[in-house]
Amino acid sequence: MFLGGNLKTGITISLAQIPVARGDLCENLKHHLKMIEQSSYHNADVVVFPELSLTGYELDLVAKLAVDPEPSNFKELSQASVDHEIIVIAGCPLSSDCSSKPTIGAVICFPDGVIQFYAKQFLHTGEEKYCSYGSTDYFFKVNGYQIALAICADFTQLEHSQQARALGADIYVVSALISDSGFEVDSKILSEIAVEHGFPVFLSNHISATGGWNTCGKSSVWNSYGDLVVNSSSKDSGLVLCSLVGSEIEASKTYKRLR
Repeated sequence: MFLGGNLKTGITISLAQIPVARGDLCENLKHHLKMIEQSSYHNADVVVFPELSLTGYELDLVAKLAVDPEPSNFKELSQASVDHEIIVIAGCPLSSDCSSKPTIGAVICFPDGVIQFYAKQFLHTGEEKYCSYGSTDYFFKVNGYQIALAICADFTQLEHSQQARALGADIYVVSALISDSGFEVDSKILSEIAVEHGFPVFLSNHISATGGWNTCGKSSVWNSYGDLVVNSSSKDSGLVLCSLVGSEIEASKTYKRLR
């Protein structure tokens, strides 16, 4: 997907921290729509939600909750993208043509009404019992920036970020579920990815207990030198926003309360 020209004119990415109810797509969608509106209010070009944000990270429910990767199944999310002129990345289990098991997927909605999908390519131990593997890298371009998308375990496999860089990624965006105990290790990996490939890394993480995990929030951004630029520092509902001009991070801010 391509929006804008090749000139890097600046981009603002919003990382959304939302409460997630187990398997309740309708309730979770309400939180998504609110954060899409808020992100647009703060002039974000892209808003990123955590892994399986529309359902919660509930592996025992993924077969029941899996949605066919068809644009018609995401009308409300897409309409919000169109209405607020913002790219939306949300998490959802997706039915697979290649397996009886669904994938851990992402739906990507664009302001022109286009809807695309990505399936997580690398699974944590135990996820393969419930889910199948994706097989295709995903990129989109906006305001001259090529953005690569990763879902959680993808970033723990060096080949994923290496492939992203080889294919010209300028920014590496991660939707994840990271626990309190796992954040120190995972943040080190994400910082090292930024250093190795010379691009900023964005992490959107859960704040709710989901799938038996106590998550930690702390949605974060690392610059291309691996320095932590901004971190929500909490499990509060809200946004982390970060703006790039050229290849440099110009501004970042957290919003813990909605207007």
